[in-house]
Amino acid sequence: VRSQQRGKTAQRIGDWVANHFAGVTAATRFNLAATHLAHKVLGDKLQGGMTSGLRKLSGDRVPLWNRYMPSAGAMPKPEANPAPDRPRVVYFPSCASRTMGPAQGDPETEALPVKTTALLRKAGFEVILPDASATLCCGQPFESKGLPDQADAKRREVEQALLKASRNGQDPIVFDTTPCVFRVKKGQEPTSPNPLKLYDITEFLHDVVLERLTMHRQPETVAIHPTCSNINLGLQAKLKALAEACVEKVIVPDRVSCCGWAGDKGFTHPELNANALRDLPAALPEECQSGYSTSRTCEIGLSLHSGRYYRSIVYLMDRCSEAKTG
Repeated sequence: VRSQQRGKTAQRIGDWVANHFAGVTAATRFNLAATHLAHKVLGDKLQGGMTSGLRKLSGDRVPLWNRYMPSAGAMPKPEANPAPDRPRVVYFPSCASRTMGPAQGDPETEALPVKTTALLRKAGFEVILPDASATLCCGQPFESKGLPDQADAKRREVEQALLKASRNGQDPIVFDTTPCVFRVKKGQEPTSPNPLKLYDITEFLHDVVLERLTMHRQPETVAIHPTCSNINLGLQAKLKALAEACVEKVIVPDRVSCCGWAGDKGFTHPELNANALRDLPAALPEECQSGYSTSRTCEIGLSLHSGRYYRSIVYLMDRCSEAKTG
């Protein structure tokens, strides 16, 4: 229905964004960096008051700022002296992960693509990034805006880039964001001569990486939030198992399902997110001081309404592990 309501102007804007995706994400990173710098200078109260005023003046078109908004994202540097004869894995950082870094004040300061690459290398993999990663998108942002043609075109670009990077499907491909891999998996042709071996980060860490690391289980309590896509892929048990390999107690709030962020609607319609997570604070005991999930945008709302930093499960795995020796 939404796609039928999109007029020619919306279609043209969608085409322009799809064709200039690297520039659009670069501009978004610049805006996030500028907002992050302003937050450092102004502090929570003044920054919140100013952005709230701008939002009212704009008729609620300006996103509502909160202290858990991300900083600018970053990509990993090439490996200086790569060791030969390691198994290869293709890593696809989503556009959200490439664009959005950790929030100000988060003890974890490295962007998710940097952290994920480090964890995979720790596990003994040669990490391959697709060519022209900055231009790539699974198409989810376009689909959520009612632009299916642009969404499918972007998904096909990703498939071609991953086919090349994985040597025609020989190497496993890992996505760091569950909604992203879910969309690409849905679009896979079952009769393709070179099917791609697509893994969500939860699945790959659980099935492949975990046994390649020495884990140091910490005496902590953490929360996890399986995303809607995580549940659709049947990976919530593996997400919990990963957390349990890292810490002594894992909480999955039973009255919280969808976080209500809904793509980018949490930025512009924060009441949806607030309503969906209304039971979250009461579900987390005081000793639970952090949460983990697999979608950067979901983690913004989860952090805001829990008062705790939520971040990718990658961060917990990296903190509680070391490379196996011998």
